[in-house]
This record gives sequence, C-alpha cells and structure tokens, in this order.
Amino acid sequence: MSGVTETIDVHVPVRTAYNQWTQFESFPQFMSGVESIRQIDDRRTHWVTKVGGVKREFDAEITEQHPDERIAWKSIGGDTKHAGVVTFHRLGDQDTRVTVQLDWQPEGLVEKAGSAVGADERQVRADTKRFKEFVEERGSATGAWRGDIPRPGTTFSS
Repeated sequence: MSGVTETIDVHVPVRTAYNQWTQFESFPQFMSGVESIRQIDDRRTHWVTKVGGVKREFDAEITEQHPDERIAWKSIGGDTKHAGVVTFHRLGDQDTRVTVQLDWQPEGLVEKAGSAVGADERQVRADTKRFKEFVEERGSATGAWRGDIPRPGTTFSS
C-alpha cells in the first residue's frame, strides 16, 4: 500500500470548506486525473479517473461522514483499491485546516513507478492547493450535503 497525507489552510469558514468537499461532482474542477464523479446515493459515488495514461472506473462508499468534521471512504468492487479520510478543523471564523489522507494499492508498472518517485504526493499536494483556490475564489460552496453517516458498528443515541 502507498499513502499520502496533505494539509492545507483555506480562508473560508469550516462549514464552507466542508460543504464544498461534499460536492463530489465538482471534483474534476480542481482534481487532476478525475474525469467525472457521479453521486449514486448518499453513500456511494462512481468515479472515472485517468492518471498517467491509465483510465479507471470504480465505485466508492462513504464509510463515515460528520458535518464540518470528517468524510471517510473506501473503494468497493473493481480493481482499484483505495481509502481515505478528509478532516476539517476550524482555525477561526474564516479559516479552516483541511487534511487529506489517502491510502491506495498501485497497480501495474506505471502506477508503481509513479508512486516510487513521489508523483502521487505531488498530485495530492497540487489538488489540495487547487481546492483552496477554488473555494476561496468562490467564497461559498457550490452546494452542501449535511447528512451524518456513522462509522460501521457505531450507534448514536438520541
């Protein structure tokens, strides 16, 4: 498995940063290599990516989501194996720290070579920087989904 963690501070309220991150279909506007994402339901998305000339399609399942705090997911089915979590930390009324953690299994020679020379880390760093620019330039999110998805095996009492 390969992994990367990237942190960036964005000059928007935590609610704005979180709301924008829940708009998965907008990811191609700031994530290189992501051709499209389609929201299937509250928990599942379908991704089409092309990285290093390798095109992949896969579904991902949100495994945990708490408004203004975190979104965790993992790939399901297919040959692409990855998982991740994005956390949101309020630094002030207009500032948020966003941390992206990704783990994946590189497949094939091209992906393994790219991972070995740090191409994955550079791409995640560039994507988080583009997210910062995207959300700061807008000043607001393109939409929001504020649902709460507990981690499997966790129950919440009212």
